[in-house]
Amino acid sequence: MRLTGAEIVVECLKEQGVDTVFGYPGGSILNIYDALYKHSDEIRHILTSHEQGAAHAADGYARATGKVGVCLATSGPGATNLVTGIATAYMDSVPMVAITANVTLPLLGKDSFQEVDIAGVTMPITKHGYIVKDINILADTIRKAFQIAKSGRPGPVLVDITKDVTANLCEYTKKEPERPKQEKRYTDEDINKALELIDNAQKPYIYLGGGAILSEASEEVRTFAKKIDAPVCDTLMGKGAYDGRDELYTGMIGMHGTKTSNFGVCECDLLIALGARFSDRVVGNPSKFASNAKILQIDIDAAEINKNIKTDASVVGDLKTVLNELNGKLEQKENKEWTDHIKELKEKYPLRYDDEGLSCPYIIEEIDRITEGKALITTDVGQHQMWAAQYYRYSEPRTFLSSGGLGTMGYGLGACIGAKTGRPEKVCINIAGDGCFRMNMNELATASRYHIPIVQVVINNHVLGMVRQWQTLFYDHRYSQTVLNDSVDFCMVAKGLGCEAIRVTKKEEVAPALEKALALNGPVLIECVIPEDDKVFPMVPAGAPISEAFDGEDLKAR
Repeated sequence: MRLTGAEIVVECLKEQGVDTVFGYPGGSILNIYDALYKHSDEIRHILTSHEQGAAHAADGYARATGKVGVCLATSGPGATNLVTGIATAYMDSVPMVAITANVTLPLLGKDSFQEVDIAGVTMPITKHGYIVKDINILADTIRKAFQIAKSGRPGPVLVDITKDVTANLCEYTKKEPERPKQEKRYTDEDINKALELIDNAQKPYIYLGGGAILSEASEEVRTFAKKIDAPVCDTLMGKGAYDGRDELYTGMIGMHGTKTSNFGVCECDLLIALGARFSDRVVGNPSKFASNAKILQIDIDAAEINKNIKTDASVVGDLKTVLNELNGKLEQKENKEWTDHIKELKEKYPLRYDDEGLSCPYIIEEIDRITEGKALITTDVGQHQMWAAQYYRYSEPRTFLSSGGLGTMGYGLGACIGAKTGRPEKVCINIAGDGCFRMNMNELATASRYHIPIVQVVINNHVLGMVRQWQTLFYDHRYSQTVLNDSVDFCMVAKGLGCEAIRVTKKEEVAPALEKALALNGPVLIECVIPEDDKVFPMVPAGAPISEAFDGEDLKAR
């Protein structure tokens, strides 16, 4: 049948099983929006307040569901407003397709109104980018975009379409989507070398990253950990891949990781990295990282092997597949002396905070208690993000969504809207600092417009908390441009944008506020006012060995 390019776009989205898209219309993309209007009973469109919010919502939808997220924007500033969201998805390996429309083909390259080379702009932050100037290749290009986004190591793909292509006619034939191909890139020798290292280890430690979630390998990781009797630490992106309540779990590793995880990795004789990339925030000083250990790295991306830390052995492949093979060949191990030592470290170095007044760790613990650890938590970036990673005990994959690689302030609210849209059965809570919330609070209007029942918790310390913490510890208390103590009233803003709002200033107000917010079953903001100088501990100074993790007690002792 003959369809316009815009209708082909919509039919291709339907082919791929897309049920929700996030975006903002404009002149160049009007034909696609007109086609979406005719299929509104099949594809739900969420109109965000800003294109960046659409990109973050598509990202959150993808992380929460495992499907490919889709966002739409018009040419020029509409397209460039997606860039931060695309970069966020790229750094965290999130499958996403961003569809933009450009000026007509005769106007390309002439500095036309709202013309920008968005494919060129996003080239370094996408797995692939297309500009479609011929309607005859449109359908196959969109199909390739989805295939690339979800295959191998996932990531965002951009499809830019000239406006005349969306208006032209072409023959369209429906096709069933191809399944992502996972090529086997490892050998029997790679598996045998891994088995040998595991068999010879007396003090193994598992270091778990976001790849465990992307490959749906949570069960395989649990089986593996139990079989080799090894403690498990995780990265920010790996939260939920291993049960945070399990006895082998020791918490996050790295700059704000637990002392147990940091000290334990320094003592282990084999560090097994599962879907993790040895980022600078984990490693600290590379020359002193896990210096007593052999390194075994399992990752789907060959480019990650030996990139930051030299390995003694590696297996390049899908983590779920590799662990299934290893689990089938491993004998049950027992490392009682080692695991008992790690238990002692956990008892000696628990996470601690001042519990006299209202604090973010207390709020996180209350959220964990009231939701029984089963909520889907999104965060922005900063102190509240680290506290959410430390004090909420994630027991399921795809329940902690945060910008790890790029560290995008303003990510959380859009992501929470996307997550709740994709998984309406989950309680979805976004935790943001007041600095981050200022960047994306316009998306509360999106939540109220569609009556999306999310809870927005604002941890308001009236400062840019993480930057202030660094200024306190390393810049001799010079608080340059980090004080936000002004007359902005977040509760009034929320009410003005159509949401309910609750202010909390005391510990005893936290639980009733959370219970009320959940019972309202609509978009609710809870503003929690905490002291400006609360700090995230433990902490490792940038570039220092993770063995130098310190906390508030250590500072007092100095």
